[in-house]
Formats: sequence, C-alpha cells, structure tokens
Amino acid sequence: MKEKSILTVDDLVVSFHMYKGLFRKERLEVVHSLSLDVNRGEIVAVVGSSGSGKSLLAHAIMGLLPDNAAVSGRICYDGKELTQKTRKALLGKKMTFIPQSVDYLDPVMKVGKQVIGVYSTKERQEELFEKYKLPKETEEMYPFQLSGGMARRVLVSSAVTEMPQLLIADEPTPGLGIEMAMDTLKHFREIADQGAGVLLITHDIDLAFSVADRIAVFYAGTILESAPTEDFLAGAKKLRHPYSKAFISALPQNEFQAMEGVQPHAACLPKGCLFADRCPNVTQECLEEIPMRSLRGGKVRCVHAT
Repeated sequence: MKEKSILTVDDLVVSFHMYKGLFRKERLEVVHSLSLDVNRGEIVAVVGSSGSGKSLLAHAIMGLLPDNAAVSGRICYDGKELTQKTRKALLGKKMTFIPQSVDYLDPVMKVGKQVIGVYSTKERQEELFEKYKLPKETEEMYPFQLSGGMARRVLVSSAVTEMPQLLIADEPTPGLGIEMAMDTLKHFREIADQGAGVLLITHDIDLAFSVADRIAVFYAGTILESAPTEDFLAGAKKLRHPYSKAFISALPQNEFQAMEGVQPHAACLPKGCLFADRCPNVTQECLEEIPMRSLRGGKVRCVHAT
C-alpha cells in the first residue's frame, strides 16, 4: 500500500524577472520541472552542491520567494494545493520552517518570546532550551547577543514547539558541534517517527545518511535522482544517475574522486539533460527533454540509467 504524501511538489518551475542593462527585461529560470514527495513518517534529504537551487525549493514551498519570482507547477500539503491563504492557516502549527539564515530571528524581540510565539507556552520553550543546551538566561537575550550556534538552536526550537505535520529544514546544522548536530537530526527522526514528514536540505550528507529514509540529489535547479538511503550507502554501483555516482565518489570516504567540470549557470544551461556537458555517457538522446522515471525502487532523470 502506498504511503500518503504530506508534501507533493509536481513539475515546479521557478524563474526571476530582472533587468539586464537599463531597459532590457529578461526571465531567468532557476528551478526546472522539479518533482518531489515527502510521505508521512519519513525524512527526505535533499543534497547537492552549493548554488544548485536547494534553498529556492524550500522558499517556494513556504511562499517566501521575492516579488520578481514567477512560479508554476503544483505544491500540495496533504493532497490540497498550497496557496498563500492555506499556508497562513498551516504555518507555525502544522507546517514549520527552519531557515538557513539566522537573520530570520526578530532583532527587537527577546528570543524566549520568539520561540513561544502564538501557539506555544513558557514551559515548552524552557523544555526545548534545555534539550538544545541553551542556558536559562538565553530566553532574555536578543538575537545580536547570541553566538551563531546559539541562534541556530533558537531557530530549531521555534520550529518544533508544536508537533508539526510537515517540517522544512534548510541547512539546520551549520554552526553546531557534531554532537549537537546529530542530536538535532535525531530529534527530526523522532518527529518523523511520530507521523510527520521532514524535508531536510543539507550539505552534511554523512549526517543525512544517519537519519534520512530517502536522498534526493539536486543539480542545476532540479532533482536528477531520488532513492532509498541504503542505495547511497552501498556506493556508486547501486545508484542510477551518473551525477549521483560522481557525487558519492567525491566524498572523503571515497578518496575524493572528483569529476571534471562545473555545474552550469542558470543563464547557460545545456539542452536536455542538465548534466550532459559533463557526462561520460552522453548521446544524442540526452539532448532531448528527459522526464523523471521510476527505476529499481527509486526515480531518475536519465535515458541510460539501468
């Protein structure tokens, strides 16, 4: 029986309208035909190199893109399409967000009050500060008085005061020591095990391996492969897309087997497969539109994957 998705992203396209020079307006597409789902009770980790657009996915889901952004495709929460009106009813209670930047903290409000917010209590705030090893006096501080790691822990605390049904975490561990980072992800695992869905966007792939059910590989604005975590742990031979194989092979435990070339800029993408200009297996078929397809218990965007 198929698990019910708490989050479904279907054919998401994000572009920005901007001026080049004084009078020439152009459209730059930065997220391309992206599809992803997160089921209840699971953690899906989105990994990939910097600048690939992972945070834009989170911001599109949360409705936080700037005014010059254009969005198409469907984003659904529990089977119903998300709109600004439905997001407002869900945010802070059923749907929570841990942003990448600590600048999301209100600079003129004490952090204890920020964590309590609208729905929580002083007792819950104190419980979370103890869990995340924040001293009692932290609640009376303003964000500028916090270290980077403390501010990160406050952000995490504010997102988990209630039991969310969907948690979007965008790089939640930078600035945390390895023990605290691991404890934070274990807490996300507990939240998922209680029936929530967690979308974890992270550079800490080894930490993601320890808690995630599935890994989605992001490249140049889209997902090239999504597969169970055990496939990634098994190494390149179990994966489907050439970029996923190269990504895993470049990890320290795999002797930094780097691939030549760089990720293409959004303004000059290759035709067809976005990895085509770096792929050793490229053929004419790769220069056509390539949909995501199911393969060996995962999904891949590659005509040659077997």
